[in-house]
Parts: sequence; C-alpha cells; structure tokens
Amino acid sequence: MTTFLTPRQHADRTAATVEAAVAAGRGLGLTVTGPAVLHDVFSVVVHLAPSPVVARIPTVLPRPDDLAALARRQQDELDVTRWLADRGVPVIAPSPLVPREPVQRGGFSMTFWPFVEGARDREPDYGANAESVADLHAALRAYPGRRLEFLSAADPRFIADGLALLGGHPDLIGAAELDRARREWRLLEPLVRSRSAFEARFPGAGLQPIHGDSPPANIFNAVDGDLYADFELVTLGPVEWDLAALGPEHEAAYDRGARRNGTRPLDGEVLAFVNALGMLRVIATLTLVPQLPELMEYLKPAVDDWQTRPFAGGVSL
Repeated sequence: MTTFLTPRQHADRTAATVEAAVAAGRGLGLTVTGPAVLHDVFSVVVHLAPSPVVARIPTVLPRPDDLAALARRQQDELDVTRWLADRGVPVIAPSPLVPREPVQRGGFSMTFWPFVEGARDREPDYGANAESVADLHAALRAYPGRRLEFLSAADPRFIADGLALLGGHPDLIGAAELDRARREWRLLEPLVRSRSAFEARFPGAGLQPIHGDSPPANIFNAVDGDLYADFELVTLGPVEWDLAALGPEHEAAYDRGARRNGTRPLDGEVLAFVNALGMLRVIATLTLVPQLPELMEYLKPAVDDWQTRPFAGGVSL
C-alpha cells in the first residue's frame, strides 16, 4: 500500500523550507522580517520580505537526497538566465543582491531571484506565448553552456526508475497501462540515452540549448511586461521538446514565430517522439504522488488520454 503525505506533513515541510530560506537569506546579509509563501507545489517560493528577493526551494523531487545533482541544475539555470538578461532578453534573472549560486540549508538547495510584481488583471495568452518561444530559441542558439546535457530535461533515469517502482504501486497505475509504458520505453529509451542515436533517427532536427520545461506555460505576466521564467530544466535538445503535449494550435503559433524570425518550423516526426516521451515522463511522475497527493487529479486525465493514442506516438526505429 502506498503511503501518501498527510496535510500536516505537507505543512511541516513547507514550514521547514521557509525556515531554511529565511536563515539562508539572513546569512547572505538580507533583511528578512516577514517571509511570505507565494507558491507551494513542486517548489516552495518564499518572498523574503521586506527584501525584494524570492527564494525558490524544490521540494517534490525524484531523488530528494541528491542535493549535489540538484545544485548543478540550479547553477545551469542561474547561468543561462543571467546570460539571457545580459543580452536584453526579457527574462527573470538571478537576484543581484546575493551571489549567483545555489545555497544549501536545512537539507534543501535553493536559489534567489528578484521579487517581481505580477499583472493580476491579465490572463496568460498561451498562443502568443507559444509564438514567442521561437524568439527565445533564436536567442538561446548562441548560448555557450557546455555543461548542458542532451535531453537531460527528460531525465531518462527518472523514467526508468519510475517505471520499475510503479510495479509495487497498483493503486497508482494498472498493470496493463504499466506494461504498455514499459514497452514504449524499451522502444524510445535508446533515442533519449544517446545523442548519436537521436541524430541518426532525426537527421534534420538539429540540437541547441532549450528551456526544457514547457516555456509557453512558464512566461510570467509581470506588471512591466512578460518575462521568460523557470529554466530549472534547461537542456540541449530539439526545439520540439519545448512544445511537447501542447497540441496543434500552439504548434502552429510557434511556427508563426519561427517564420517571423527565420528559424526552422517544428518537425512532425520529432514532435511525435517528444510527445510520446513526455507522456512516459508523466507516467513516471506518478511516483511523486505520495509526496504531493493532489498531483493525481492532474496526472490521471493525461494518463487516460495517453491510452487512446497510438503506441509510442507512432514512432518507429
């Protein structure tokens, strides 16, 4: 039987992250007297008021004890956002009030960002966001981040470990669905594990630095204009990964942006691959439901929809 985090345990975890963020902020010389939680899902985001600084602390993680690996990812995010900001790209860059590096405190690893006022009266325009991602990709093409790994955002270890672990949790996924997911993974895994295998299968795709985590959904509506945000999964990959699972309307919007700035449109075969791969990552994310039980209400409809789609998105080797 799967053990799920209780509301009290969730509250205690949030309180521990706030305590760690306040201690870390004060240790960096910030004045913190009224910390406020702005967001609490996969990460806890804390405004270290009255300082104009926000701490972001990931809490729902596949490997919560591997703080070194998390810190490497966080450093990549800090580096790429600072690089983009230096070139005039509208992005939430690291806070200039503290060193640009992750800080570990109380068993957590955190990063620090400026407090940005949101435009509360404006709803996100995901079509316009998808079109603007082509501009972000055009800017990222020149990023020299040599540490970026091929499709690390897909986290093949997480998928492989997750599909293995789910065998012991029939309350999270049925046996038939898990069997299908494992068979799809056997087909797709070589293309994720090996850059050369991917490039041989999709020779025209091209690889470049990309956001890694659905950037149309991670554009912050600030009072002074939209800002690209949340580069926690920045990676090297095909641009299609950033449009995975968003559907034809948003794909068409991206292609409009690509035509406008002279970059390539999306490739249908690569889209089929990243959509199928993204769904396997959704299946693996079921293993995080014990840490965040409300996740199930978001994941179940996606899993139900996946079962109506062609095996492995129709991808063949």
